[in-house]
Amino acid sequence: MATEARPSTLAVFAEWIAEQYGGRPALRLPGGGGDVSYEELRDRVRLVGRGLLGLGVRAGDRVAVLCETRAEWTYAHLAVLATGAALVPVYPSAGDDEVRWVLGDSGASVVLCEDDAQAAKAERLGGGGTVVVMTPSAAGRPLMTELPDPAPLPELLARGRAVRPGDLATIIYTSGTTGLSKGCRLTHGNSTAIRDATAGFAQSGPGDVTYIYLPLAHLLAQLTELSTLLNGAALAFWGGRIEDIVGELGRVRPTHLPSVPRLFERVHAQVAALAEAAGPDGRERFEAAVRLGAEVDALRAAGREPTAAQTAAYEQADAGLYALVRGVFGGRLRQANVGGAPIAPQTLDFMRACGIPVYEGYGMTESAGIIALNHPGAHRYGTVGRPIPGCEVRIAGDGEVLARGPMVFGGYHANPGATSAALDDEGWLHTGDLGELDTDGYLRVTGRKKDIIITSSGKNLTPSLTEFALQQSRWISRAVMIGDHRPYPVALITLDAEEIAGLGIDGPPSESAKARSLVREAVDAVNANASGPARIRAFAILDEDFSVAGETLTPTLKIRRAAIAERYAKEIADLYGA
Repeated sequence: MATEARPSTLAVFAEWIAEQYGGRPALRLPGGGGDVSYEELRDRVRLVGRGLLGLGVRAGDRVAVLCETRAEWTYAHLAVLATGAALVPVYPSAGDDEVRWVLGDSGASVVLCEDDAQAAKAERLGGGGTVVVMTPSAAGRPLMTELPDPAPLPELLARGRAVRPGDLATIIYTSGTTGLSKGCRLTHGNSTAIRDATAGFAQSGPGDVTYIYLPLAHLLAQLTELSTLLNGAALAFWGGRIEDIVGELGRVRPTHLPSVPRLFERVHAQVAALAEAAGPDGRERFEAAVRLGAEVDALRAAGREPTAAQTAAYEQADAGLYALVRGVFGGRLRQANVGGAPIAPQTLDFMRACGIPVYEGYGMTESAGIIALNHPGAHRYGTVGRPIPGCEVRIAGDGEVLARGPMVFGGYHANPGATSAALDDEGWLHTGDLGELDTDGYLRVTGRKKDIIITSSGKNLTPSLTEFALQQSRWISRAVMIGDHRPYPVALITLDAEEIAGLGIDGPPSESAKARSLVREAVDAVNANASGPARIRAFAILDEDFSVAGETLTPTLKIRRAAIAERYAKEIADLYGA
């Protein structure tokens, strides 16, 4: 990792990394598209930045980006910041209402779009800003790297040098589960506070490769992008198809992988299913191997060595299981990070047994992405880690997690009411999450404050705990607990399409006795470990999964409880015998 003083703002980021790493590979394009060096990355950023200045973009203006995760997103990202403008990411999966709101509320003067289809969407829903495409346009729209009348390079460089840490860097719209999304205003200083607090946590450098498939509209992916490039590693972009990720991991052979938990949970479920199909004792042998691997990992983490018997058993399990799983991820993966949702403890044990450490973290857009983080040398399974340096965390009297520090945002765009609700007079960010700190300072997040269910008998229930437990079944995709102001909780269940494909279910899943039997087993298992008031009394299987397009999921794949309750009101009423 470079030792020279790091860039004071993101506006000079592209120039700094090119000076540090020169001809080393910065970006790896999918499908054998080759590498882009750090110097080439800088040159493309300069080209786009000069073009934006030629369009009249001024310091402080907002420039939106509507694009999937690809190299052009990175060119756009760094170029917008180099002009002194503020980036406004737009989820490519966002519906019309969301796109219209983000472009209008932010006042974006330019919208950089992936292709003609996204450009047409922006023109239809935007507020009249200039629409530019990133890839060749059949419709004759301006191309991002060929904008007319580019400004002179010295003008762009001077613009970047003039940016200060307190200047606005981005407005990121949080995908709220209810109502209109709110634009979080984050400064260059918020970003550099995260950078400095997490310096060295990733343990990456030249020669390392980070595989990225998460949407770059999300702050976790942006942090990954910037951290990878800051350290001189290569950022490998996915090919754009979810079903191809595992195959691409084998070809890219990354050393670092940021992900949502579902990727690891799916691999865990598939390997467990293969073990179960191998014979009557297959599942038992699989679970014994996972226990052994986790025990050996814990011993080594404590500075102790396994016994001779454990070592022999470990080597046998490594040949038959652990090495095969490492191979699925390319065989070089040293560090995986997850966020956005909790990961199943049994999946963490599975991954660590196979020699792949998975580190959970916690944060929100309002905290510039990170509040607490597990990392090499300081991690505790079952927690999201300790607060990062410079970030204070405390638990309020009602259990809410509060955070304060230089990474915390200054407020929402054009929304003082929401700002005052999120930030108190002492600068504490009220996260809306419930949690607890253990005696060593590790944070455990237990649920969302606003999601608490109060039954008609006055019992307080945390739905996320039950939902998370249900979703550990290989057959269940999503579970939503219902029960507020009702006598007992029930659940709406969606099935994992890939897992049930081989069951021979004909017709709607809701009418399948086989599907109902499998879900019943999962519900009974969860109920066995739940307190009486929290036990699911009835459930309904839905014939469709929740989705962003159906407006039952946010762009970050969080459930929209109110929308789900409204859409499936009849199913809910039937569960209560109404």
